[in-house]
Amino acid sequence: MGDLAWQVLALLVLAAMVAGYVDAVVGGGGLVQLPSLLIALPFASPVEVLATNKLASALGVTVSAATYYRRVRPDPGTFVPLMLAAFLGSAGGASLASLIPKEAFSPIILVVLVGVGAYVLAKPTLGAETALRWQRRGHLVAAGGVGLVVGAYDGALGPGTGSFFVLALVGLVGYDFLTASANARLANWATNVAALLVFVPQGAVLWGVGLLMGVANILGSYVGARTAVARGAGFVRVFFVVVVAGFVVRIGGEVVGLWG
Repeated sequence: MGDLAWQVLALLVLAAMVAGYVDAVVGGGGLVQLPSLLIALPFASPVEVLATNKLASALGVTVSAATYYRRVRPDPGTFVPLMLAAFLGSAGGASLASLIPKEAFSPIILVVLVGVGAYVLAKPTLGAETALRWQRRGHLVAAGGVGLVVGAYDGALGPGTGSFFVLALVGLVGYDFLTASANARLANWATNVAALLVFVPQGAVLWGVGLLMGVANILGSYVGARTAVARGAGFVRVFFVVVVAGFVVRIGGEVVGLWG
């Protein structure tokens, strides 16, 4: 970290703070934080960038998950199987992270985001209130399936994971946006911990940068979680659409070469 200019560190801190806020409200903070690390750390390998991003995110999501848990009280029948499956999926995905080339990150994320945004816009009443589609065993299977698939993506790539958890819990399971965000934060905490258990023994984490960004991420996460809880599901839905649209424009421009 000592080799980085203070201006670069300041930008990383700002990016982590914004990422923490976005992640706490609708997920997707990694789409702010990961590109900033890729730009600031050109000397780092893809797995080092992913691991450092995971450390900063893990610190922030711990705070937002605790805030949501205290204020929303999500159902253990959802978040327990969701977290367990997400943990396993993330550990498996993280073991494959070193096989993914850095230049593949943006195209993969862009395709998924376009699909997510189109789906939400096509269903204006989606996530306005909770209407669960399954009960008992069916609900457990659905929650576990969401956790396993999205968790594997988080371990392998990461950016947008929280948003994908939210969308799956709203569109597939039937939660409103606020309750989905509460469950997503708990699942995201599990995926971050699982990935770090793989990355840390590999020596992939850049601790100085990760801890500095983690402190900033904590601040953003705390403010974001309290804002989401106070404003409710309607605010979370609108924020979700705006964030996804912004990321599609930014990443799409990068993919087609409009900017670096």
